Amino acid sequence: MTTTRTRAAALAIAGALALTACGSGGGGEGGDGDALTFMFRGGADEKAAYQAAIDKFTEDTGVEVEMTVTDADQYATKLQAAVSGNKVPDVFYIEQANLQSYVASGVLMDITDQVEESGVDLDNLWEYGVDSYRFDGTLQGTPEGRLYGLPKDVGPFAFGYNKTMLEANGIPLPDPDVPYTLEEFRQVAQQLTQDTDGDGALDQWGTGLNVQWNLQSLVWSNGADFTNEDRTEVTVDTPEFAEALQYFADLTLVDGVTPSASEAATLDTYQRWMAGEIGFFPVGPWDVSVYNELDFDYDLIPWPAGSTGESATWIGSLGIGVSGTSKNPDAAVQLATYLSTDPTAQQTLVDAEIQVPNLIDMAEEWAGAADAKPANRQEFLDIVQDYGRAMPAAFTYGAQWYDELWVNIQPVLDGQQTAADYLAEVQPKMQALLDESNTNAEMAGGGA
Repeated sequence: MTTTRTRAAALAIAGALALTACGSGGGGEGGDGDALTFMFRGGADEKAAYQAAIDKFTEDTGVEVEMTVTDADQYATKLQAAVSGNKVPDVFYIEQANLQSYVASGVLMDITDQVEESGVDLDNLWEYGVDSYRFDGTLQGTPEGRLYGLPKDVGPFAFGYNKTMLEANGIPLPDPDVPYTLEEFRQVAQQLTQDTDGDGALDQWGTGLNVQWNLQSLVWSNGADFTNEDRTEVTVDTPEFAEALQYFADLTLVDGVTPSASEAATLDTYQRWMAGEIGFFPVGPWDVSVYNELDFDYDLIPWPAGSTGESATWIGSLGIGVSGTSKNPDAAVQLATYLSTDPTAQQTLVDAEIQVPNLIDMAEEWAGAADAKPANRQEFLDIVQDYGRAMPAAFTYGAQWYDELWVNIQPVLDGQQTAADYLAEVQPKMQALLDESNTNAEMAGGGA
């Protein structure tokens, strides 16, 4: 049960956000009062792509836009500082997990009517991307909810393999449409794990997955989940969930197909993948511009499948929202809509190799291009259309309940505790935090 102190704290936080939002004059940091301000995160490629897109927007509309860009690690802190300092940008990136609190506090504007009146064909945008920023006052991510943002992108988290390595080891290339079973994947990973230079130490491994970002696939494809459908009950303490977690741990403990802790400390698994030392590794659209320059050929396949026989993975997304206190809300909605749905703007971002096109017809052409790299770009679209899911905490009021799963998981990975024992131990802690999260959502008003 949530204590009175916790409920009061939740109300105080929501109230403070509402007061700062209501006191904001919009216009963002350093704005001249006429120009729109747009705050986002990204590297040099993304900044250049957005600059080109916004230059075209200004040319077409006459509306000036001042950009503020940060790196990914600093963005949340700087955005919160802008909210607290009454300088909410007119248009800004929003994370799925922050949408409900920003709706409750008035930081985000309801843009449903303006988007509908704009004539944008929402049916030509990925349903997952649009629905991620809908909220009906109780549940986020449902098609019945009001629209509080548009997708900046959808980020299908695909599975990649080092084609050059498999060919060099005489291993048949995996089917681009039919997933490995978990046993088949284990066997191929074992074949790839080798001491290639004969010095007595492994220097090539089958895989190198991260539990916090890769366990979801194994859990879902094994018929388990993190919560029930209405996100009120934590369901990690099931045999199917435990089997998936134990399989993940045993890839290292029993099969030895991943770098050991000491090997990963010397060079982490991402760096080892980049160096051509790992056979299978995740690939997101944001990786493509870098991976396409690697010294080996790679491609995409479905994630290995557990007892359901079907692949599963997650889809990330960022949204583009409009400040509830913008001085020029119509132009701000126009900018957000342009960045999310305009074909020219989308082409600029896609050409920078930083995302899958938001527009379905453009994405299908992009995936089928003769010079596509990776060749099986279609896998990204299959994830968005068929087997991808939201991250477990994407649509809850805060992620503390979900974060609790990872706090003390290391003994399982080290072989000091079984997966089943750990999950039985952590489920009540996660449940208490989810209960608190749901109570806080109710006390904050659910966006009412």
